[in-house]
Amino acid sequence: MTEPFRCPWAQSDPLMRAYHDAEWGKPEYDSRALWETLMLEGFQAGLSWQIILRKREAFRAAFHNFDPEAIARFTPADVDRLLLDSGIIRSRAKIEATIAGAKIYLEMRDGGEDFSHYAWTLAGGKPIQNTTGTLPAKTDLSEAISADLKKRGFKFVGPVIVYAWMQAVGIVDDHHPDCFRSRPPRPK
Repeated sequence: MTEPFRCPWAQSDPLMRAYHDAEWGKPEYDSRALWETLMLEGFQAGLSWQIILRKREAFRAAFHNFDPEAIARFTPADVDRLLLDSGIIRSRAKIEATIAGAKIYLEMRDGGEDFSHYAWTLAGGKPIQNTTGTLPAKTDLSEAISADLKKRGFKFVGPVIVYAWMQAVGIVDDHHPDCFRSRPPRPK
């Protein structure tokens, strides 16, 4: 039995292949899961997503399964503890950005703004289908979302990071036109 065709970046590494097949580009509507992925994309800045995937379970343990309420209560002692955790990316700026991001997420929620509704409304309410097969680093939409997130106080949310997040959570379908996960199958 032959393997189905996958996006080129996911063909050789088993971890990346599993992530591609099960998660990448699948529309995510859960607010907490969307926020978790955005925070992990921030940790990826300057690194590879493969590193983040290898450390994702350690991140989830260190950050209480990305529970914004728990993270918003983190103290300077928690930051110091996380800086000693070799299972995660030990960047003070990224750790503090995640704590601040939890507080912003809760402010949005408590103000009646659901993070999923926020994200999907900015994207037009449905996945954006890439029809070119070319993967841009950023788009006008990722620049607009980035600017809005920064205005709210989020950090590590530049337009390239935001675009990677949009791809990961299925706001954009950037699967290769021949990939078995491409929706819907594109005409040849």
